[in-house]
Amino acid sequence: MAFVRMAPTVENSLAILTQAARHDMACACGPSEHRRRGDDGLWIYPAALPSGRRVPVLKVLQASGCERSCAYCIERCGGQGQTASLTPEQLANAFVNLKSSGRVIGLFLSSAIRGGAVATMDRMLATVELLRKRHAFRGYIHLKMIPGSRPDQIERAMQLATRVSVNMEAPTPEHLTRIAPGKRWNEEILAPMRQVARAIEQGQFARAGQTTQLVVGAAGESDREVMAAADRSYRDLKMARVYYSAMQPLPGTPLADKAPVPFEREHRLYQVDFLLRSYGFSLDEIPFDATGALPLHTDPKTLWAQKHPERFPVEINEASLRELVRIPGIGPRSAKRLLNMRRQHRLREVEALRAAGASWKIAAPFVLLDGKPPERQLRLWAVSNPSG
Repeated sequence: MAFVRMAPTVENSLAILTQAARHDMACACGPSEHRRRGDDGLWIYPAALPSGRRVPVLKVLQASGCERSCAYCIERCGGQGQTASLTPEQLANAFVNLKSSGRVIGLFLSSAIRGGAVATMDRMLATVELLRKRHAFRGYIHLKMIPGSRPDQIERAMQLATRVSVNMEAPTPEHLTRIAPGKRWNEEILAPMRQVARAIEQGQFARAGQTTQLVVGAAGESDREVMAAADRSYRDLKMARVYYSAMQPLPGTPLADKAPVPFEREHRLYQVDFLLRSYGFSLDEIPFDATGALPLHTDPKTLWAQKHPERFPVEINEASLRELVRIPGIGPRSAKRLLNMRRQHRLREVEALRAAGASWKIAAPFVLLDGKPPERQLRLWAVSNPSG
């Protein structure tokens, strides 16, 4: 696609600011290969809307080069990140140009703190005000709330944005102090989250609610502590999503010499997150080991099933929705399809699992089909469908 022409200084700054924004996972909905960098240096990300539709989003900072010194962030004070900034008018115009060219549909806007939190948040709000009012943009905007913002700024952010967020970064105040000693847990993290939660409860503003992010492995926290923080956020703060970002050492930061956190650990945390949000599991049911870690080489749902042989096998024709989603290989969608299918007839063949969209090879050892284990059917299926 043809490059959208901008003034050279704006073009260069935009490339730096999109590059700097890539470490925040709070709008991601797919693996890293779906995030693409164009010939012009801009990073475009797929983001999931509340409807489930995925759209290309410009993920950008208002300014880079932060006044604070968070240990995990390349934008930290004295760090090696490139410094750049755009005025509200420059950034709003750049986004409109990109949208007009068909390259993006939505905006994710954050910023390093420059000139204080309040002034930084004012510039971000001014950018979004221009998009909403001057340019009549009614599409998706995810607006990051800067730690230290005033309550009236947070309220205005909720009025303007589709979704808002403030990054928790660590699961407890003690862990936060280790990696971001300048951040105040109650005043700068919990207070704005609670303000947004109250507004959501009252049906005000922020149509898609709020999200947050936890950096994994930077502060010596366990998986149990991470998921306990996420669980509290869902229950008490009306959180729409919690995102997890495996710490990767960045040059020029205090964590530069630390071993990178395996992405498998991040993946396991997302799996547990789904178990808590969509599968009816409680935190106490998650199979952490004695140190509070999740095994990297077995998915937590399968491990839970293996630890509870008294619950299996489950008769597919009689199980409730709650029971079906606890079977390894069966998710909420395939469970609902199985319920619909069995209203038409009893399910007797392993093909029913496959037709419902279940991971039928994983599910087979844990189910009965009309009173019979499907292992023999599975072996016959494998012989007759060697590529299946």
